[in-house]
Amino acid sequence: MLIALVILIFLFLFTSVPIFISLSLASFIAIVLFSDTQPMILVQRLFAGIDQFSLMALPFFIFAANLMDGGGLSSRILKLAKALVGHLTGGIAMTTQVASMFFGALSGSAPATVVAIGKIMYPEMLRGGYGRGFSSSLLASAGAVSLVIPPSITLIIFGAVTGVSVSSLFIAGIGAGLFLGLSSLLYIYIYAKKNKLPRDPKATGKELLNSAISAGWALMIPVIILGGIYTGLFSPTEAAGISVVYAILVGLFIYKELTLRKIIDISIDSAITSAQVLVLVAAAQILGWVLTRARLPQMVVEFITNNITSMIVFLLILNLILLVMGMFMEGVASIIVVAPLIYQSAISLGVDPVHLGIIMITNLALGMYTPPFGMNIFVSQSLSEVKLKEMLPFIGKFLCFNVAALLIITYVPDLSLFLVRFLG
Repeated sequence: MLIALVILIFLFLFTSVPIFISLSLASFIAIVLFSDTQPMILVQRLFAGIDQFSLMALPFFIFAANLMDGGGLSSRILKLAKALVGHLTGGIAMTTQVASMFFGALSGSAPATVVAIGKIMYPEMLRGGYGRGFSSSLLASAGAVSLVIPPSITLIIFGAVTGVSVSSLFIAGIGAGLFLGLSSLLYIYIYAKKNKLPRDPKATGKELLNSAISAGWALMIPVIILGGIYTGLFSPTEAAGISVVYAILVGLFIYKELTLRKIIDISIDSAITSAQVLVLVAAAQILGWVLTRARLPQMVVEFITNNITSMIVFLLILNLILLVMGMFMEGVASIIVVAPLIYQSAISLGVDPVHLGIIMITNLALGMYTPPFGMNIFVSQSLSEVKLKEMLPFIGKFLCFNVAALLIITYVPDLSLFLVRFLG
């Protein structure tokens, strides 16, 4: 059954069958043809897969991200980022990267970050002399950092699948996300220096202060979310609901860029996006259940136990597997498929469960802009209309710097865990 299942999944994926159908249909065929399990159980597992309290945070964070974009929060974040780094070498591109990191801390969604920042900054980068290929690639890679910086949707999924504290994952994601973003800023600086690109005048103290005040209401969102979770005032799921209410109030009454009609349209778009994510989660849960029935997790644990005794080797192999998976599968599906298989083996080798989550999510963040199926590439192309062959050279360079950061995050656990330990 296991061999047939794997063959069917790859057959469906490589013939452009949607991922939801690929995972669920392959599981259904394998169960019907190669086991005596009643197919009705798969329907039950389909609903059980999304019947989790922690998953309620997903539609809330997606809704909040869209409200922030429509309510004027993203434009004010951009102004603050420009005041902070616009005068540096590569200032316009650095503004894009820093603004994406800020917006990632508001939304937790990589595609939402690409759209919110890209529609404003892509024309700006072209006017600043940055090439189409570089600019479109930067949007794709910068948005990917949103997967690591809290509140990250993928961190929530990892916590739901493994039982690891989502609060601890959020706190650990701060250090790892900042370090990943810094590696991209380093490449931006080198590229701009080499091509002698212009930079903006340095913002005056008054301009910086005005930008910070204007963006203050937007910047309060991560403070409220992380502060509330850390102090125990509310759970990550409750924090997601609070962020929605806050975004509506700020957009309606402070920035005054939201209207009732706009909120209705945003609600519809958010519902569609949420359904797309959750149906994928449900399909991946079915696959995970079938793999468990086929004893694959036990076989993986036995193989690792008998053949791999080094944590260093294990983490290197895990990184390679996840980087390859990220080229073909969406991050949520990859987590649900892989995390249950390797979790116990990783713990037995001494890997901290929170650190394991950060390693996995950082890998899958890179997969968001890795050809051929990186989602951020397609979102960025929808804004820039740049062909993939123009983007590939720059995507490759961003990947080189980000993979170097990934290896440091992997083998220097304190980058991710120091805040978790400090905060207890």
